[in-house]
Amino acid sequence: MMNLSKQTYPFQNQPLPYAYDALEPYIDQKTMHLHHDRHLQTYIDNLNKTIAGYPQFHSWTIEDFLRNISFLPISIQVPVWRNAGGVYNHELFFQVLAPADTATGSFAKVEELLKDFGGLEGFQEQMTDAALSVFGSGYAWLVMDENGLSIMTTANQDTPLAGNRYPLLLIDVWEHAYYLKYYNMRVEYIKNWFSIIHWPEVIRRYHRYR
Repeated sequence: MMNLSKQTYPFQNQPLPYAYDALEPYIDQKTMHLHHDRHLQTYIDNLNKTIAGYPQFHSWTIEDFLRNISFLPISIQVPVWRNAGGVYNHELFFQVLAPADTATGSFAKVEELLKDFGGLEGFQEQMTDAALSVFGSGYAWLVMDENGLSIMTTANQDTPLAGNRYPLLLIDVWEHAYYLKYYNMRVEYIKNWFSIIHWPEVIRRYHRYR
């Protein structure tokens, strides 16, 4: 079955690209199970319910909804925005993670990609600051647009798509992404997250939309 981002109504969840315990010890099996099978599934179910009675939008993809939210009836704009954003953000989050022994890819390519941040070390510092700056629930992102790469944050289930930015990478800093293992220690979760970034996928996304 195709990725959620390519699907149209009714949207259907897809298996993780790795086992639930594949990201340990950085992210635990129970968190991954709940995050994918419960949290993501809830956004999918709610989105399907919201647009079920609007067949004129059944050919739209997740990105279509997020880029064209103003074309929807006002009564469903907010729930579609929240739930389509939840679907999009979660799918990308899972896609840009990988087991630590397969995640890194070519160090030279990663350094080249991140040269404007001072390489990987500079990127880690700036991304950490961004992720820690998110008040409450949201995300920190590595995005690209016509001006190049930048780091940004969003609240709740907002995405960079509305600003015509294309995301390469994100870290989920909603508590459900880390609380079972890290409790309130968001900084430890962020530190460990860098060990499981799927850099080959990030670089692929960069070259695809450059």
